Amino acid sequence: MKITRIITGSLEENCYILKINNNVLVVDPGDNIEKIIKEIKDYNLLGVLITHYHFDHIGALKELLDYKNVPIYDYKLEENKNYTINDFNFKIIKTPGHTNDSVTFYFEKENIMFTGDFIFKGTIGRTDLPTGNEIEMFKSIDKIKQYKDDIILYPGHGEKTTLNYEKKNNYFFT
Repeated sequence: MKITRIITGSLEENCYILKINNNVLVVDPGDNIEKIIKEIKDYNLLGVLITHYHFDHIGALKELLDYKNVPIYDYKLEENKNYTINDFNFKIIKTPGHTNDSVTFYFEKENIMFTGDFIFKGTIGRTDLPTGNEIEMFKSIDKIKQYKDDIILYPGHGEKTTLNYEKKNNYFFT
C-alpha cells in the first residue's frame, strides 16, 4: 500500500490517500478538496474513512462525496470486524476519548493504524472539547497498548510514529 499525506486547512490536518493498484481510500478529507481530487483523479475511489467528525477532519467530505458517491466507514460500524474493500483490509477499533465517535483504523497486513486525534507523536488528543472524556481516553490508550509495538501510527496532525515510541516516550502511556 502506498500512503500519501496531504496537509489540509488552517489546523494542518493530515488527510491520507491509500493506494493499492488503481484503487484508493481517503482518510479524513479535512479541507482543500482540490488537493485531494488532484491526488485521486486518476484512481478508482472506493471509500472514505472518518476517524471522527470534527470539522478539520471532514471539511471536504461533502465535496468529496459530490465528486464520487462512495461509502463512509466510521464509528457506526462494528468494532474488530474485518472490512474488505477490493484489496484493502482493515478493522475498526473504537477509541473514544478525544470525541465519543473516535475510531482507529487498523490495517494489520500493512502493520499500520490511522489514529485521527486519538494519538499524536509524543502526546494525545484533547479531551476538553464537546463529547471528549478523559476516562474514556485512558481506557482507549490501555486498549491500543495491547497491540504490537512495531505498528506505525498515522495521526490526524503532525508526523507519524510507532506504538513502541509512544509506549516509551508518551507521558500518557505510563
